[in-house]
Amino acid sequence: MTTPQPVSPWYQRVWLRVMNWQPQEHNLWWRCAAAVLLTLAAVWLRMALAPAESGGRFITLSLAAALAALYGGFAAGMISTLLGMLLVNFFMIEPYGSLAFEKPLEALWLNFWHASTQLVVVGAIAAMQRQNRHLRTATDLIRQGKQQLEDTFEQGAAGMAHSELDGRWIRVNQTYCDIVGYTKEDMLKMHFRDFTHPEDLELDMRQLKRTLDGEITHYSFEKRYIHRLGHVVWVHLTISLVRAANGQPSYLIAVVQDISDRKKTEQALRTSEHLLRQAHGIAGLASWRADLSTLRFVTLAGSHRLLGLPLAEFSVDDMIALTHPDDYPWVLKQWSLALQGKAEYRLEYRMLFGGEEHWFLVQAEFERDANGRAVSALGVIQDVTPRKRAEMEIQQLNTSLEQRIQRRTEALKAAYDELESYSYAVAHDLRSPLRIINGFAQALHEDNPGMSGESLSHLQRITAASKKMGELIDGLLKLSQFARGELQRTSVNLSAIATRHLEDHARAEPERQVTWTIEPGLHAMADAALVEALLQNLLHNAWKYSALTPHAHIRVYSEHRNGQQWFFVSDNGAGFDMARAAKLFQPFQRLHMPHEFSGLGIGLATSLRIVQRHGGELQADAAPGQGATFRFTLSARPLG
Repeated sequence: MTTPQPVSPWYQRVWLRVMNWQPQEHNLWWRCAAAVLLTLAAVWLRMALAPAESGGRFITLSLAAALAALYGGFAAGMISTLLGMLLVNFFMIEPYGSLAFEKPLEALWLNFWHASTQLVVVGAIAAMQRQNRHLRTATDLIRQGKQQLEDTFEQGAAGMAHSELDGRWIRVNQTYCDIVGYTKEDMLKMHFRDFTHPEDLELDMRQLKRTLDGEITHYSFEKRYIHRLGHVVWVHLTISLVRAANGQPSYLIAVVQDISDRKKTEQALRTSEHLLRQAHGIAGLASWRADLSTLRFVTLAGSHRLLGLPLAEFSVDDMIALTHPDDYPWVLKQWSLALQGKAEYRLEYRMLFGGEEHWFLVQAEFERDANGRAVSALGVIQDVTPRKRAEMEIQQLNTSLEQRIQRRTEALKAAYDELESYSYAVAHDLRSPLRIINGFAQALHEDNPGMSGESLSHLQRITAASKKMGELIDGLLKLSQFARGELQRTSVNLSAIATRHLEDHARAEPERQVTWTIEPGLHAMADAALVEALLQNLLHNAWKYSALTPHAHIRVYSEHRNGQQWFFVSDNGAGFDMARAAKLFQPFQRLHMPHEFSGLGIGLATSLRIVQRHGGELQADAAPGQGATFRFTLSARPLG
C-alpha cells in the first residue's frame, strides 16, 4: 500500500515554482513582450497612484525591471530598464516627448545611477537563475545516479546485499531473496549462517575474519546455500569491505550469482568423461583431435594410455614414423580423399612402436568452415591387433582346411564314382544270369505243359524270384541315377505336375473313388526332371496306401515356416507307426507287409536323395490308420 504524500501550502508551491523558473525554457519573443507589458503596466500604475512630478519615478520602473528579469532573464530585464528610462525621461511629464528634467546634469546623473543599479539587480537575478539552473541540473544528475544505483541494486541479475560487520543484513535485493527462497522481511531477520551449508560455513567465516583484519580487501569463492524448500543452491559469492573515511571497517557488500545450472553441467560433464573413460577402457578406444592448421594430433582424456601409445600428442612426422611403410601410401591417399570430402575416413592399418607391429582401426569426421575447407578432425582409434591376428590364423586354418577338404572331396568323389561304377557293373552283370534263369524256367514250363503239383509250384517260385530280383536291380540303378548329374534349376509348376500324375492314376484305376485337393500356383526353382520323379514317388505312395480307405482323399499344398516354403503331400490312408520311421527312407526297407501293399521300398529313398540334392529337407508324419503327410523343401536358403 502506497503512503500518501503530504500536500504543501500554496505559497510554498508558488515560491518553489518561482525559484525553479527557467527563462531559457520559454520563447525569447514572449519574454521580451512580457518585459514591455510589465514596464508599461508599472508606468501606468505609477501615474495612476501619484503625479509623476512628485518624484520616485525610477522606483516603480525598478520593480518592473526586476519582475521582467525574473520572468524573461537578463535580456528581458535590460529591455524593461531601457524602456522605463525612455518613458521616465520623455513620456511621464507633459509636454510628452520632451526631456522631463530641467537640468541636463541632473538627468544624466539620475539615469546613470538608475542604469547602474538596474544592471546590478538584473545581473544578480540572471546570475541567481543560472546558479539555480546549474544546481537543478546537478540535483537531477545526483537523483538520476542515485536511482540508477538503486535500480542496479534492486533489479540486478545477481543477488546483492549490504550487511553489518557481524553478518546482520542492512538491505538485500529481490534476486538474493529469490536465490534462497525467503522474502525480504524474513531475510532482514536472519544471519547468513542460517542458510549457509554447514560444510561451507567454516571457510566463509575464516575468509571474513581475514578481511576484517585487513589481510585482504575482498574474497570470492563457490559455496552452497540451503534453500527454504530444503534443496542445495550453488552460488559464487564475492564479499567486499567498505571502510569509513577514518579507515575503520564500516559495512560489507555481498554479490551472489546462482551457479546451480553450471554445477549441474559440470557434474554431467564429469560423469560423461568418467563414462567415456570407462567406455574407452572396455572397448579399447582412444579419442583424438587434429588441428589441421598446425597439423598436430592430440589424444583426449588420457586415452592414449589405454592403447599403450607412446605419446599423447603427435606431429605429422611422428605419425609418418609410426605408420607401417607398406601401409603409408594407402593411408595418405585415404586421408587426402577424406579432407576433400570425397571419401569416408575409416580404415585399418599397421603402426610400429615398442618394437612391435600393431593393427589399428581408425575413423574420423571433419569440421569444415563456411567454404567447406576442413579445419579440424575428430576421431577414434581402436587396437584390433588380437582380432587381426585371429583373422590371419583363421585364414591360414581355412587355407589348410580347404586344401584338406579338397583332397578329401577328391578322394570321396573317386570312391563314389568307383562305387557307382561298381553298382552299375554289378547290376548289369546280374541281369544276364537272371535272364538265363527266367528263360530256362519259361522253357521248362513250355516243354512240360502237364507239369503240376509241387514241381509247378517250384517253377513258379523260381520265376517270381527272378522277376523280383530284376525289379531290385532296376531300383538300384534308378537310385544310383538320381544321385548323379548336375542340377538344372528352373521355375517348376508343382501344381501342374501333381494334377497330371493324379489324373493318370485315376485313368489307370477308374474303379477307385479318390478325391484330391491341389493348391494352385505352387512354384519352385528346382530341377524339373528330379521334381517330376519326387512328386511321382510321393503321389504313388499316397494313391497306393489309401487303396483300402473307403473315401480316400489326397491333398497337395504349401506353408511358410521360419522363412522357408514347405510343400506337403498328405493322404488319409493306412499311415504307419512313427516308432519305425527310422527305416522309412532306407533303400529296400518297408513298413508294411508285401501281402498288404506291393512295392520294393525304393521310392522314399529316391525321394530323399532328390530333396537332399536340392539342399532341402524331407520329413514325414503319420499314425496307423490315420494317413501320412510328407513335407519337403527344395532349398536351404530362407525366402526374401
